[in-house]
Amino acid sequence: MKKKLIRVSILTLIINVFLSIIKIISGLIGKSVAMVSDGVHSLSDIISTVIVIVGLKISEKEEDDTHQYGHERFENVASIILSFLLFITGAFIAFNSIKNINDKAFVIPSKITILVALLSIITKELMYQYTIHIGKKYNSDALKADAWHHRSDAISSIVSLVGVYFTIKGFIYMDLIASILIAIIIVKISVEIFIESINKMLDTSCDDKTLKEIENIVLNTKGVTGIDLLKTRQFGNKIYIDIEITANKKITFKRAHNIAHEVHDNIENKISDVKHCMVHINPK
Repeated sequence: MKKKLIRVSILTLIINVFLSIIKIISGLIGKSVAMVSDGVHSLSDIISTVIVIVGLKISEKEEDDTHQYGHERFENVASIILSFLLFITGAFIAFNSIKNINDKAFVIPSKITILVALLSIITKELMYQYTIHIGKKYNSDALKADAWHHRSDAISSIVSLVGVYFTIKGFIYMDLIASILIAIIIVKISVEIFIESINKMLDTSCDDKTLKEIENIVLNTKGVTGIDLLKTRQFGNKIYIDIEITANKKITFKRAHNIAHEVHDNIENKISDVKHCMVHINPK
């Protein structure tokens, strides 16, 4: 699974190198601050994808004496680093654009930047759709964060396109205003990625849909008469479960053990993200 995720990241890395070079060069030649900002955003994509690849490589390591629960949380660490990178990128773009407005450094961009913006929008949206599909399929936080980075790049290219178009039409402020809007988009997404990653580092419980699925699996196991306690925590892209179930107090110890074992196996077999399930039986 991890090899598949890494192959996706390497593919997006190659495309991002190509796009960032084209956007920065066309922005400089075409005299568009928004396009250069968009190119810097794509350049940050390259760094973020490298972070994702490193995170995925480390998170796939098996348990060892110093990390007995595995390394899955390193994906969250990679996502947090990525969020900081995005925030700094957005802040830099905003500062530079506001400075240019204050200095009245206005220029009329070339029409070539419009074609480059259109190319970027189409390419980055396709990259987002592909990456988010794989990220959701394998429940990879780092890859999903990288996908949203692609989507933010597509949105920033749309804003860049609008800014360049209206600047060419005579609204000289629009290119710089578009650059500031791009910065706001980047910062917003960085905060969202940071919050989601921190939540998973703090052993946040599963969503209601997953909890309901666990309950149904348990209650449909023969011999289980009820659930006394159900606790879940997200550990990177994996789930840990502690559950107390009830069973008839008149059954044998062996039968009780078999019921607990069946509950354990049913949960881990039917919910692929579950790494460990601890089952305790209360006789009633």
